[in-house]
Amino acid sequence: MNKLLCALALLYTAQAGAAITVRDDDGNLVTLPKPAQRIIALAPHVTEMLFAAGGAEHIVGVVTYSDFPEAAKKIPSVGDNRQVDMERVIAMKPDLIVVWMHGSSERQIDTLRQLNIPIFHSEPQKLDGIADSLLRLGQLMGTETVAQAAAADLRRQLAALTKQYANRPPVRMFYQVWDKPLYTLNGTHIVSDAIRLCGGENIFAKLKVTAPVVSVEAVLQEDPEAIFGTAEKNYGGVSLWKSYTTMKAVRNDNLFTLNGELLNRAGPRMVAGTAALCEKLELARQHRKN
Repeated sequence: MNKLLCALALLYTAQAGAAITVRDDDGNLVTLPKPAQRIIALAPHVTEMLFAAGGAEHIVGVVTYSDFPEAAKKIPSVGDNRQVDMERVIAMKPDLIVVWMHGSSERQIDTLRQLNIPIFHSEPQKLDGIADSLLRLGQLMGTETVAQAAAADLRRQLAALTKQYANRPPVRMFYQVWDKPLYTLNGTHIVSDAIRLCGGENIFAKLKVTAPVVSVEAVLQEDPEAIFGTAEKNYGGVSLWKSYTTMKAVRNDNLFTLNGELLNRAGPRMVAGTAALCEKLELARQHRKN
């Protein structure tokens, strides 16, 4: 009997040890009984994260614009950032759903929670949080070796950028996400962390809303030294400012366009997007007039 009890105790210990628990970016515990095999990624940056962490074979569903890497385009879609097809989600039988919180997602995520499927909220607030997210997602998938290598590489790149642009003269700048309406980002958004690393100063960092709408007049009043837009399919991009010839950014030829897929997605490629931002800010410094 003692031998049987010992065997049962060892079996229970092994089963308990097989459970995987991490904290998501909200600080909530996410526990899986075993590594995730069927994952749905509800944001493009999440898809990129899962691929980088070694989870390519485990992603069964994505959302619109999950287009990197190339293999992601072949994964079935369950909807977009406005609406998720709940029946399709259920039919895919996921054992993990990785979500991103944005303006219209709260209701969807509440509905998903009712399915009793483990949910990991991915929203790094700082650049170094991307590597941390890779590690945690790797734990959930049982792909720690790949995730650790990817995270270490990201940290090396980030450390090199930080060293290269440390103590550079500050550049007051406006970051234009969209132009109709005119959207920007405040200081809590991860893009502002990239701006700070490069020695930039976000003129709207103190606004309370994460992605506020601002007026042309407000930008003119702040008179930034540089304006950055992204190469998304919006209307006029940064060219809308060219007619405001008294603006410092226009006078100094500091209207720049960046690849929004690199900088606006909080995934591994954001380090490359930050490097591009830093290079443009350095160019703005060279354009300074005496």
